Amino acid sequence: MEENKTLSGLKNTKGIVVGHDRIERFQAAFRGEVFRPGDSGYETARKIWNASIDKHPGIIARCSGVADVVTAVNFARENELLVAVRGGGHNVSGRALCDGGIVIDLSGMKGIHVDAKARIARVQGGATLGDVDRETHVFGLAVPAGVISKTGIAGLALGGGVGWLVRKYGLTCDNVLSFDIVTADGKPRVASANENEDLFWALRGGGGNFGVVTSFAFRVHPVSTVLGGLVIYPRDRAVEVFRFYRDFTQSAPEELTAYCALMYTPDGIPAVAVIACYCGDLTEGEKVFKALRAFGSPMLDEIQPMPFPQMQTLLDAAFPDGNQNYWKSTFLRELSDDAIAVLVEHANRATSPLTGVTIEFYGGAASRVGVSESAFAQRQARYDLVIVAQWVDPGESQRHIGWARGLAEAMRPFSSGAYFLNFLGEEGEDTIKAAYGPNYDRLMAVKKKYDPKNFFRLNQNIKPAV
Repeated sequence: MEENKTLSGLKNTKGIVVGHDRIERFQAAFRGEVFRPGDSGYETARKIWNASIDKHPGIIARCSGVADVVTAVNFARENELLVAVRGGGHNVSGRALCDGGIVIDLSGMKGIHVDAKARIARVQGGATLGDVDRETHVFGLAVPAGVISKTGIAGLALGGGVGWLVRKYGLTCDNVLSFDIVTADGKPRVASANENEDLFWALRGGGGNFGVVTSFAFRVHPVSTVLGGLVIYPRDRAVEVFRFYRDFTQSAPEELTAYCALMYTPDGIPAVAVIACYCGDLTEGEKVFKALRAFGSPMLDEIQPMPFPQMQTLLDAAFPDGNQNYWKSTFLRELSDDAIAVLVEHANRATSPLTGVTIEFYGGAASRVGVSESAFAQRQARYDLVIVAQWVDPGESQRHIGWARGLAEAMRPFSSGAYFLNFLGEEGEDTIKAAYGPNYDRLMAVKKKYDPKNFFRLNQNIKPAV
């Protein structure tokens, strides 16, 4: 038994072992599940969807409610532990986990309450987009959020949040009415337009820098059945398809959100696809899609009416659990012919048939919010390039990572020099500053007020103002 106690020693950021008695007191005060190395369930609890991430936390504290979050934050602060916060765990760089410290795991907190009359959904921090869609769809409503149903709503919303409804209803963070948050001092607070307004401003795009968000109040919108799906063309038509896509989206109504992707079919055939969602009147949507469906000779046309939650799962199969992943991303100044040529040429040399390269077109409602109205600064960005290198064998990692970096470098001349936080992996401080743009100094001041010691630093980190 004594040997087991020694093995279970937890070290803080200074390398000092946290006494077993302190850990036992924490566990006694904690209502949820606690996983430690060697415990049954620990190996499963420390895994996320991206197999490239292999971290071994000293403690995983799966919270049952706000009181557990307060207990975990206080325990971590008093013992100077490295802290990671896990919502959905879908961030590609694995910020939901850490080596040796504590993971404050919200995955057991998935409660959702929809007030259909007030058009508000209250969502706990461990819910995924699929969880939210399931509850809101019953009322014919939806939260504008993401494109992969397994994504955690918390990380998505805190970083901005772009999805199929972005052009009509704005970013996910634009639809947050209030946050319930536990800050570094262990205090539960509310951040809204009327309470802790500086924190409310910072949480709408500032990432996980300011505390553990235990729940959100979202504005929901009347979206039930949408017109959407994929139109897939042969890869040798890629340049033409991208040029058509550029012109098609320029004149598109805000009810339409469309992406263009260089990808592979399930049987490994290189292809190019337009993936689109129209969230307005379906008869009008058919007219909007007419030009897309008439262009060229598609290999497959799957545009059809479907429940919105089904639209949210269309790309899930392309992001399975257990594959290796490495992402790069940047906003483009414009989708010029030269940019398209470089993009297609490099994508044709992709080193894995699981890899995809996507252009996402924004604009619309999100671009009508002022740059300084929330922490999310990239309001005028239109085209976002997302490079998703994906493979199975970890022994091939360097080859596939090298290809992704090579494409990112080749596209640098077309970059606006700005970035979207939710798509960034392990990037340098300059990239993070560029993502926050002109709001960075103000964010540093809010960080200093609520987290002066940078307790929450496993994120797209904002250092407290000096």
